[in-house]
Amino acid sequence: MYEGKFPHKRYKHTLDFLKEHVPTSSSILDLGVENPFTKVMLDHGYKVQNTKGEDIDIDNTNIENSTAEVVTAFEIFEHLLSPFTVLKSVKANKLVASVPLKLWFASAYRSKTDKWDRHYHEFEDWQFDWLLEKAGWEIKDRKKWTNPTKKIGFRPILRWFTPRYYIVYAERK
Repeated sequence: MYEGKFPHKRYKHTLDFLKEHVPTSSSILDLGVENPFTKVMLDHGYKVQNTKGEDIDIDNTNIENSTAEVVTAFEIFEHLLSPFTVLKSVKANKLVASVPLKLWFASAYRSKTDKWDRHYHEFEDWQFDWLLEKAGWEIKDRKKWTNPTKKIGFRPILRWFTPRYYIVYAERK
């Protein structure tokens, strides 16, 4: 299926972490519209339903009405104005979420062509932990990884050593 070949480097790390904590028999609500990683999860036997593209900063109906056992949120919370409200609305008892980490040597991401593709938050790990804890979650496991590029320069070199992604597995307190 994806033996060593993923469309994005972070997919392998994300899938490995998901497999560690969520059995394929679990039902999953993945925050955000169907995306390439949704297909990866489905191809690996997960039962996944996505939110429908509503602005979940404003409309939590699909989250609140979900009967999924696990909620996943892969690179979603940095786009929200109020991730706390979304995290409080989750009814599932298990959460797997990843965020890009704030890099001291790079500005927050903002697409020049897509007005919705921008980061309102870029977290440090302790900030994301605090957000989860205040929203009623207890972190059971966490991992970070880098995102090296093959470009030349000072910042590309730093990307070999500085973690860019942070993923957590949490359970409702």
